[in-house]
Amino acid sequence: MLLLPVYLRLFVGPGLFDVIDVAPFVEAFLLLIVTPLTLAAITQSLAARLRAARRLMDLMQALMVPLMMATLAVVVASQIDAVRADASSLLVVVPIYITFLIAVIPLGLLTARALKQNVPATRAMVFSGATRNSLVVLPLALALPETLALAAVVVVTQTLVELVGMVIYVRIVPHVVPHPAAATP
Repeated sequence: MLLLPVYLRLFVGPGLFDVIDVAPFVEAFLLLIVTPLTLAAITQSLAARLRAARRLMDLMQALMVPLMMATLAVVVASQIDAVRADASSLLVVVPIYITFLIAVIPLGLLTARALKQNVPATRAMVFSGATRNSLVVLPLALALPETLALAAVVVVTQTLVELVGMVIYVRIVPHVVPHPAAATP
């Protein structure tokens, strides 16, 4: 996260910072990324000592999937018209996202093998490599000026492709990384 400005400067060039007002970026970063991460760290720390904090963590873990689904529904609903309007421009990036999803499987397997991971950890490695947390970047993309509004739509498109990819991964990964007991007849 700290290297994002460096990456932007490298990939887009120094002129980007002449066009972008940094204040919305900083606000989005602090409010939507740093604050939740800080609260999560505090909650985890307290959970080691306090029963109420452990209960809160258990509740949040139980609510994680429904809350993520609700967040995703709101994000997609807010951006779907823009995705439709820019569909021809977005079709260029879809093959890149698909290629990434395909490439992550062998890369995850190689990384897991090098780290001597067990089956569940290997599967987690493959899945976590494939999900790029685009919803974390979305607030930053939405903070861009209107002339760069396509960036937010590209992030939403990435999320949509990633979701379809995760559904496919749920079917494929257990075959690619079977449990040792399942491999024996």
